Amino acid sequence: MRAGWSREALAYHSGVSWSAIAQIESGRRQDVRLSSLSALAEALGVSVDYLIGGKATLAPHLFQHRLLTYGSDEDYLEAAIPYVAEGLERSEPVLVVTTPPQISLVRDALEGQSDDVEFADSAEWYGSLPGALSRYRAFVKQKFEAGAAWIRVVGDPVWAARSGAETTAWFRYESLVNLAFASAPATIVCPYDTRSVPPEVVADARRTHPEVADASVASGGSTYQEPEDFLLQP
Repeated sequence: MRAGWSREALAYHSGVSWSAIAQIESGRRQDVRLSSLSALAEALGVSVDYLIGGKATLAPHLFQHRLLTYGSDEDYLEAAIPYVAEGLERSEPVLVVTTPPQISLVRDALEGQSDDVEFADSAEWYGSLPGALSRYRAFVKQKFEAGAAWIRVVGDPVWAARSGAETTAWFRYESLVNLAFASAPATIVCPYDTRSVPPEVVADARRTHPEVADASVASGGSTYQEPEDFLLQP
């Protein structure tokens, strides 16, 4: 469902027959060959452990950490609303962490769908960076263990009165997120308002986010640095 594939498309990409996939999905085939599991997992970009619902480990390299830069409320909604709405259409848990004014914008744009979204005030959520990381981990863990195939988050940073040292700590946190959630079935979009953050801050955001969003389309960030490179810089 997350890939947007039909059963026929999965059969084509994996080499496993349509009828075999139908039997696995319906539960009629319980003793699935390892070669079939491996082919399905490779086609879907997950591990065999994730595919069969193992809880010991999640699949590696699932996590998507995406930067969104915007210069107006319209730009923000143009990117955020399709992302949130798609998650709701796929029955994926959605969390939006932002300011109260932005929460009102999102609620109004979603209309009746907003009741299915969890909202949190970013000033409270990011009261401390370790606390924010723990809250995100708890949210993803809870939803995954409840059966969610994928989790979506919009997490707006807080920039009011942030000192130079606090900015440095923030981007170490942003880089660390890539390690902490590497195996998590989740996408976190981090919106940066170019009206209130300086260009050097946006440049650091590009170095700590593997993906960059342009409206509802995401692509690889050309200046992204792996955490082991970014975090070990003086």
